[in-house]
Amino acid sequence: MIKATFRLGGEVIEVIVRGTELLFYDISSQLTSVIEGLRLNKAGVIKEFPDLENNPEWKKIAIQRLKDYIKKLKTEMERIIYVKNELKQHGYEPLYLQRAGFRPQKFKDEK
Repeated sequence: MIKATFRLGGEVIEVIVRGTELLFYDISSQLTSVIEGLRLNKAGVIKEFPDLENNPEWKKIAIQRLKDYIKKLKTEMERIIYVKNELKQHGYEPLYLQRAGFRPQKFKDEK
């Protein structure tokens, strides 16, 4: 299990990777969400997957494609680095990385 902490303005979230499962935890509201609970921007999804533009099931298909991509990554570290890079593009600041219950460490720029 790997946990990463991110900040966007005053909002702090944690992303937990257990195997191929991704969980998103909002510190302030103490709510945990699975990947299906993400709020997706349709314009962003269409930019990534142009074939979903006129599909009424765009959100469901985009989430399934994301889940499939996450499963293709070999290690939990690759998965958390992928999430970190995606969140950085949207303004989230990576703060800490914690592996298997050890002490949290500041994020290093890993590619």
